[in-house]
Amino acid sequence: MEKHPGTCAKTPCSRSCHGRRAADGAAKKKTAHAFSPTCQTSKGQGQVGAKQGIISPESTATKQGDGASMPTNRCHTEERSDAARRPAAEERRGVESERQEGLAVRARFESPCGSPVWGSSTLGSHKLWPCGTRRRLLDTHSVDKQTSRPSTALSAFSHGSNPNGRVYKKTISRTSSRRSRAGSSQSKKPGDKGQSSASDSENEDTRTRVSDFDNQADIMDEKAWETDLEPEVPEANSTYDHSGRKLYLEECARLGVIPVSYFLRHMTSRQLHMKHHGLRPSDMLAMASVLVSNTSILSLDLSDNWLGYHGGLAVCDMLKENCFISELNLSDNHLNRCAGELCRILRLNDYLRRVTLAGNGFDDKAAEYFAEFIGASSHVEYLSLSRNSLCERAGQLLGPAISENSCLKELDLSWNQLRRRGAVAVANGIKNNVFMKKINLAWNGFGLEGAVALGDAIKGNSVLEEIDITNNRITTEGAVVIGKGLSANETLKVLKMGINPMQSAGCWGICAAILKNPNSVLQALDFSDVSVNKDFEEILQKVKEQLPGLRVKHGGMDVPLKPKTPVHPMVKLMTYINKNNIRLVDFFNKFDKDGSMSVTPDEFYQGLQETGITLTEEEFQQLLKDLDRDGDGEINYSELVIGHTDFQDKEKKMQTVMTTVRPMTS
Repeated sequence: MEKHPGTCAKTPCSRSCHGRRAADGAAKKKTAHAFSPTCQTSKGQGQVGAKQGIISPESTATKQGDGASMPTNRCHTEERSDAARRPAAEERRGVESERQEGLAVRARFESPCGSPVWGSSTLGSHKLWPCGTRRRLLDTHSVDKQTSRPSTALSAFSHGSNPNGRVYKKTISRTSSRRSRAGSSQSKKPGDKGQSSASDSENEDTRTRVSDFDNQADIMDEKAWETDLEPEVPEANSTYDHSGRKLYLEECARLGVIPVSYFLRHMTSRQLHMKHHGLRPSDMLAMASVLVSNTSILSLDLSDNWLGYHGGLAVCDMLKENCFISELNLSDNHLNRCAGELCRILRLNDYLRRVTLAGNGFDDKAAEYFAEFIGASSHVEYLSLSRNSLCERAGQLLGPAISENSCLKELDLSWNQLRRRGAVAVANGIKNNVFMKKINLAWNGFGLEGAVALGDAIKGNSVLEEIDITNNRITTEGAVVIGKGLSANETLKVLKMGINPMQSAGCWGICAAILKNPNSVLQALDFSDVSVNKDFEEILQKVKEQLPGLRVKHGGMDVPLKPKTPVHPMVKLMTYINKNNIRLVDFFNKFDKDGSMSVTPDEFYQGLQETGITLTEEEFQQLLKDLDRDGDGEINYSELVIGHTDFQDKEKKMQTVMTTVRPMTS
């Protein structure tokens, strides 16, 4: 007879006592027997049992009678009627088919070695899966989504302990299996209980174990399984404030400060401008708690507030963690006391590129920290220390640091008090720096010493492109020295030297030096508020012929002097007469040597020279014209008296007019 695939060797008994009913019964039990627990034993044991006629567990039954039970072989079980066998076989087929469905589902989950990842089960007296490990249904560290707490171990997958520590998250009963079992039990007649007690006992044991598994989870329901293969999906109700507004409001409530509405509106902007918002240290503490983890703001402007020492420390704590802000402006915030901590954080933060610290009162003591920061910095490209109190000692500290720096491209030291040896040290630092392209030294006190050092720096530096030395007390001599540096420089493009007492001669010296350098690349010259003359204009035209694109700004041409109002010759005569207290007739007698009361023009001119009255040729001719009224070419005494009287009358009228106009203009 043909064997069923996957079953043991089992054929109906051929003894004569077995009738047709026994053969039919064996044929009907063939399918149920193929899926019985005992058929999962090794193939060799099944074949040996069939050949030797060993009684198999499925052919044993318990006969109930007189309170004793005894085993029976296959021949005795054939005496049962077909009606008694059919319900038990159908029930067994239903249970086994369900178990086979479970096996098919479990087979989808395999271990890396290719065998199923399920462990040994108590759903039979044998091992169903050889891997020896149990599939992980739920990690013990998983979180219960309803309580938001770590879930505890619930019921194990099978009877006994769970060595892998993997548990179900919830218990789900499979109602479909219960309905099928309920239908099978109803189809069984009460009268058949005694005849099939052995099969019923075995089936009841199997159903009990399967029912225990069914009470754990529904293996056909994919939603009942939770594994590490699926990503954790956040709850729909859970909300996370990525902008940080909620955290900021909580910090404001905790610190007792009023939230800044502008900050709330622009927390997600690329640039945050908090200039002139009156921020105090407590306000900065609340903002720093949000800015620590902010990933939107790239440029932060906190200038013109009152952060002070504690606010500065809050900024430092924020900069320790924030790695997105690349531009920072802390001008005018009174941060002198926290200069050390600020420089330490700026040195550690590798993301800042532009730092503005103007107007914070940094002095020579703070310059020690800044010198250390500038010398060790490897990322800041722009640094502004403008409008502080950096004096001569600060210049001596910053100069060597500038020469060692390898990342600064622009440095602003304007509006400080760098002078004498400090100015010379800064100039030497510029000379040795090979990375800096722009420096602002305006409104310091470099003077002649600093100008000499700057001229040497301009001559030796081959990288610098722009320098601003506006209002540094540079005289004409200092301008000429700087011009000598320009005669050898080939990289400088912008030079600003306005508001210096170098006059037009200093500007002329700069232009003359440019003419001597055919490789000059100057594009702009700033001589603001320095007046120039025609000599400068002439040489400037020659410079523009050499450098057509050069832009020059100066204070304009010298204002020409207004011509003096000519003094009337009669005024000089009257001044002499009044000063010497002589009469008009005595004055005329000095000219009239012969006593004729008339003099020639030569005699009159000679007499004026003898008295000490100096007249130009034009003035003398004008005096003759006013006194010679008859035109005879001679001046007599009467003409002198009339001319003197008319002049006095004109003066009186002029004085009257001036007296009348003066009150109106006062």
